[in-house]
Amino acid sequence: MVDVLALVEARLRTALGDPDARAAVTFLGTDRVEVLRFQDDSQDGTVVRYATLGMSAQPMSDPTATLADPVAGPRAELVLSVRGGLADTDKVLRPLAVLAASPQVEGVVVAPGASLDVGEPLWPGAPFTSVLVAEPGGLVEDLELDAPLDPVRFLPLLPMTPNEAAWKRVHGAQALQERWLTNGTDLRDPSRKSVPLD
Repeated sequence: MVDVLALVEARLRTALGDPDARAAVTFLGTDRVEVLRFQDDSQDGTVVRYATLGMSAQPMSDPTATLADPVAGPRAELVLSVRGGLADTDKVLRPLAVLAASPQVEGVVVAPGASLDVGEPLWPGAPFTSVLVAEPGGLVEDLELDAPLDPVRFLPLLPMTPNEAAWKRVHGAQALQERWLTNGTDLRDPSRKSVPLD
């Protein structure tokens, strides 16, 4: 059996460089989930990226299926990007691991357009308790695996304020993303305010 996680980590390193920190979280009855931290120093300042490693070890299965298929099914890892030095964002490691474990724990399939809520601030003082799952392929390319395995998709997470999450439930993910775009919202700002929603 191919070591999916070794290939995933290699893809993350190719796309984001070497991680400068990593932490592991294990939840009862689930596989271990690691969160890797990458620093990207550019002219715009430091961007810190957090990527999960472990969610893709098992395919996600339809919660209505009687038996989970051990081979076929979508696989994914989560990637969160925030501006460095503006908040204690390293505390996001546990909430990210919780989200990465949710397919195993709750039997959910995480896909673009979905909202994921951790029920508490993503990090101390964060105005966000949930994230919007965005389309993959921009930052880290999909990782193709040998058939019959589905490719691993690296899903960007966009933090949402409670107002944005409520608005998204009514109007949809596309409408919220258009609202962010129209207002020039800096989605990497760890302390940004909610976009105008009236």
